[in-house]
Amino acid sequence: MQYCVGTKVAIFEDNKLLRDGFEAICNGTPGLSCCGAYADSNSLIHKIERSNPDVVLMDIEMPGIDGITATRIITARWPDIKILIQTVFEDDDKIFNAICAGASGYILKSTPPAKMVEAIYEVQNGGSPMTPNIANRVLRLFQQFAPAVSTDNENYILSSREKEVLALMVEGNSFHNIASTLFLSYETIRTHVKRIYKKLHVASASEAVAKAIRQRLV
Repeated sequence: MQYCVGTKVAIFEDNKLLRDGFEAICNGTPGLSCCGAYADSNSLIHKIERSNPDVVLMDIEMPGIDGITATRIITARWPDIKILIQTVFEDDDKIFNAICAGASGYILKSTPPAKMVEAIYEVQNGGSPMTPNIANRVLRLFQQFAPAVSTDNENYILSSREKEVLALMVEGNSFHNIASTLFLSYETIRTHVKRIYKKLHVASASEAVAKAIRQRLV
């Protein structure tokens, strides 16, 4: 697997055993490094400024400022930082609130280390990694809360291949899974995704998925 070169990861996790484990995984993976590991998100601005991460692994349930509030603060102040929520919860409200706060991905803490590394790589490259159960819940939430929007005044000219890629994104597939499903290279999928973003006037996978569902594009 290809990894991001020099991707710095900050970890917010109140469980020391998990925090140390996540730190070891990041520091032991080529191209990744842990730039800060914190037991809470108090003094959040100082911690982010000091660690200067590319990606944040964020726990939801922490003492003091919770992970969803911290996510909202980070995305408002540093929109280029990608936030990957890690939690033991599959609660619909927490999932919906985390995504609305600006989280780029949402995975369970039980995710195997290799999959966690893949999720960090994915989110850094503009994807929205989610475990299958979470992806299914997110899809249902979007379908429930995002009414159809008329596309009479908008003309999104997606190729048949781009529609295939977008449909698989809506199902919660990672870029690697999409590449495997369509028998294409990872870089080819990234190229298709970039074109989709440009045509839909969006900047992330979550925005593309939301627009696809709202406007019935796939």
